[in-house]
Amino acid sequence: MNVQGLHHVAYRCKDAQVTVEFYSRLLDMPFKMALAENRVPSTKEWSPHIHIFFQMHDGSYLAFFELPEAPNMAPDRNTPEWVQHLALKVPDAAALDTYKARLEAAGVTVTGPTDHGFCRSIYFFDPSGHRMELTVDTATPAIMQRLNGEADQVLAHWTKHKSAGEGDFGWLHSGEKPQ
Repeated sequence: MNVQGLHHVAYRCKDAQVTVEFYSRLLDMPFKMALAENRVPSTKEWSPHIHIFFQMHDGSYLAFFELPEAPNMAPDRNTPEWVQHLALKVPDAAALDTYKARLEAAGVTVTGPTDHGFCRSIYFFDPSGHRMELTVDTATPAIMQRLNGEADQVLAHWTKHKSAGEGDFGWLHSGEKPQ
């Protein structure tokens, strides 16, 4: 496998300064780089921008672009807001609860925690309207073995029927232990 991991993922933001304050103060993500340019390095087109980077524990980055001359940001009207999100891992349930309390104290609406059976998550929107998820792994080796073992079968059923059918994952949310 030549793909070694995530270097960075980039999103657009409405205001770089507000974004730095949000991710640094509320999510403890160190602000590490800011690159301001008038031309896009890859295409050479004119588009003044700042590209800001927040480092994560594993050395990868969450990055944002502020584009003052571009049309205003708008969500994809054809995709439900719960679909497009970025999930960031936290070390344990205590950290998840701490972030939930911190975000709520700052006036951020937080959904969850939600138990997905293999992880426990909270959801919220950042100042630019991006849906974010903080999650802690909770899967046992047996749960992961079952999920990994059923992946091809679930995809094949979905491809044929475009529904979960009888093979939905209620077992995952019910706390049922895999056999």
